[in-house]
Amino acid sequence: MYRVAYFKAPAWMPALFLSGVISLQGCSLLPKKDASDDESGARPVAGDARGDGGATRQGDAFTLQVRGPDDLRDYLALHLEIQRYRQIPDLGASELSRLMVAAEANARELLGTLGYFTPTLTLELRETPGNTRAPREVVITVEPGVQTRVAAFQVDFGGAISNERPDDPVARAQRDAIRSAWGLRTGELFTQQAWDNAKAGGLRNLTAKRYATASITRSQAEIDADRNEARLGVTYDSGPAYRFGPLDVRGARRYSADGARRIARVPTGTDYDQQKLLDAQQRLASSGYYDSVFLTLDTDGTDPESAPVIAQVREAPYQKLVAGVGFTTDSGARLSLDHVHNQMPLLGWRAVSRLVLDRETQSLGTDWNAIPDDRGWRWFGSGLLKREITGSYDVNSGRVRGGRGKTGDHIDRSYFLQYDYATYTGGADAPPSASAISANWGWTGRYFDNAGSPTRGQGLALEVGLGQTLIGERAPFIRTYGRWLGFVPLGEVRGAQESAARSSRLQFRAEAGAFIARDNAQAPATLLFLTGGDTTVRGYSYRQIGTERADGQIVAGRYMSVGSVEWQRPIVWNGKLTDFESAVFVDAGAVADQVSELKTKVGVGFGTRWRSPVGPVQADLAYGVAAKKVRLHLRLGFTF
Repeated sequence: MYRVAYFKAPAWMPALFLSGVISLQGCSLLPKKDASDDESGARPVAGDARGDGGATRQGDAFTLQVRGPDDLRDYLALHLEIQRYRQIPDLGASELSRLMVAAEANARELLGTLGYFTPTLTLELRETPGNTRAPREVVITVEPGVQTRVAAFQVDFGGAISNERPDDPVARAQRDAIRSAWGLRTGELFTQQAWDNAKAGGLRNLTAKRYATASITRSQAEIDADRNEARLGVTYDSGPAYRFGPLDVRGARRYSADGARRIARVPTGTDYDQQKLLDAQQRLASSGYYDSVFLTLDTDGTDPESAPVIAQVREAPYQKLVAGVGFTTDSGARLSLDHVHNQMPLLGWRAVSRLVLDRETQSLGTDWNAIPDDRGWRWFGSGLLKREITGSYDVNSGRVRGGRGKTGDHIDRSYFLQYDYATYTGGADAPPSASAISANWGWTGRYFDNAGSPTRGQGLALEVGLGQTLIGERAPFIRTYGRWLGFVPLGEVRGAQESAARSSRLQFRAEAGAFIARDNAQAPATLLFLTGGDTTVRGYSYRQIGTERADGQIVAGRYMSVGSVEWQRPIVWNGKLTDFESAVFVDAGAVADQVSELKTKVGVGFGTRWRSPVGPVQADLAYGVAAKKVRLHLRLGFTF
C-alpha cells in the first residue's frame, strides 16, 4: 500500500493530483491505450512542441503545442493524453474545452512524477481557420517552478532481519548495507522514477542474501509542495532467513544427478546467497553436459532452514561436432574443428578433441576430464601435437599430461606429470631435438569485479615444475612461471547530465619465467620462452621476441620478463557515456638465456575498447621501437 500525505493549503491542487497517481500504485502515466487501439487504427502524432505547426493528418481536430523547458516540453508532448483525441475530425469546440480541463490535470500529474508540484500552467484554445488540416490549436505553456528535493528518508525492517534481533551481526550488517546503499538520499531531486528505483534497489539487496521472500509492506512519500520537500519512508518485511538445502535435479536422463550435484557445488547448509546460486548455475551450464540450466530456491512450503535448490536442466547429447572460423592479428585466419564426447566408453570421462589450423600454428589435441569428487577435485589427462613458428624456426612438438585439478570460485589448483618433446626444422644450424619429463604444480587466483570484462581487482597465476631432460646428457631442471594482472581505479567519468558513472583506470600487467638448468642441458622449446603479440608486447609480431643467436636467428630462451602499463578511460560523446573506452599503453619485454643478457624491447601505442554484447573488443595500434614498425592488434574477449 502507498500513502502520500501533503501539507500547506496553497498547494493542495497539485498535491491532490500526485496522491491519485501514487495511490494507484504506479498506474501508467502514458496514454491508456496505444495508438493501435484508436478506432482510426493510426498512431496519434504529436504536434511540434516548438510551435512551428507540427505534422498533422487530414481531418485532425486540433494541433498541439507545448511551450516550456526543452526536457519538460518534449516529455509532455509525448505523454499528454489529450493527443488521443486529435484524430476525431468532428470534435467540437465545447468538447475540446472540456478535454483541456482534463489535460491540465494530466499535465500536473506528469510534472509531479518529475518532482514539480507547483507548476504554473496556461492552456489556450485558438481558432486556426487558415489551417486546412486542423481548425483549432491547443497551446500549453509550462512554468515548472522549483523541483522537489528529498528532505529525509527512513528505511525500516520487519521479519527475521528486524531490529528485534540485535544479537545477529549478519542481519545488522545487512540492514546497515541496505540503508547506506539507498538510492534516493537527502538533498537529491525527487522523481517518481527515482523513488521507485530506490525502493526496488533496496528490495533487491535484501532478497540477494538470506531473505529470498522479502517484500515491501509500507511505502510512503510525504510531499510539502510549498517547501518543495519530500520525506520518504519504506518498510521491508524480510520474511524468514533461508539456508540452502539439497539439490533437486529435474530433467536428467543421460547423466547422473549425483554428478550434477558435484559439479554445481551448492553450499548446502549455508545461508542463502543469490550470487552463490548463480555461480552454481554457471558451473553446471559451462560443464558441457547441459544445453540449458536454471536454478531456483524452493520457498513454497519448505523448511527455511533447508530449502531445496531446484535445477531444471536440458541435457546435451553424448557427442557433437563443432566447426569454427576466426581471425587474430597474431595468426591470421583460423579454422577449428571440435569433437565432444560427454561420456567416454569405460572411463565415463568427458573428452574434447580439437583440430586448429592457422598461419602460425597447426595443432591436434585432446582433453579428458572426470566429474569432480565431493571435495571438488577431478582427474584429467591431455595430449597435444603441434607445429608452430617459434622465433626463426618451425617447431614440431608433442605433450602428454595427466594429474588432478580443482576449480573454485576464485582459485584453481592442479598437480600433474608432463612429458614434452620438441624438434626444430629449418636448417642444419637449428637447435637439437629435446625431450623432458616433469612434475608440476599450478595455482591461479582471480579476484576481479567482473569475470568477463573487469574494471578493478587482480589476478595471479603461478607454475612450478621439477624435471629432467631426456636427450643428450640428462640434467635436472626447475621451471617457474608467473603472471599478474591488476586494475587500479583513477576516478569516475560521467556524462554532462548523467548520474551514472564509470571509472577510468590503470591496468598493470607483469609476466616472468625461468628455466634453470646446466648450460649444456637440451631443453624442449615448449618449456622455454618467447613473447610478443596481442596479449604480451604489442608492436611486435606473435612470439617474435626471443634469444638472438650470433647468426641473427631467434630461438626460445631460458629467461623472460614482460611488463605493461595501460590507461583506460570511458569515452563521453555528446555529453553521454558510451560503450567505448580509449587506451594509451607502454609494453616492454625481454627474453635471453642469461639474466644479464636480457635486453628490453618496447612497444607504445593507443587503442579503443568496446563493451560489446559478446564481450570486450580491443583494437590497438602499436609501434615497436626495436622493430621500427607499426602493427594493428585486435582481440575479442577477456581471459586470465
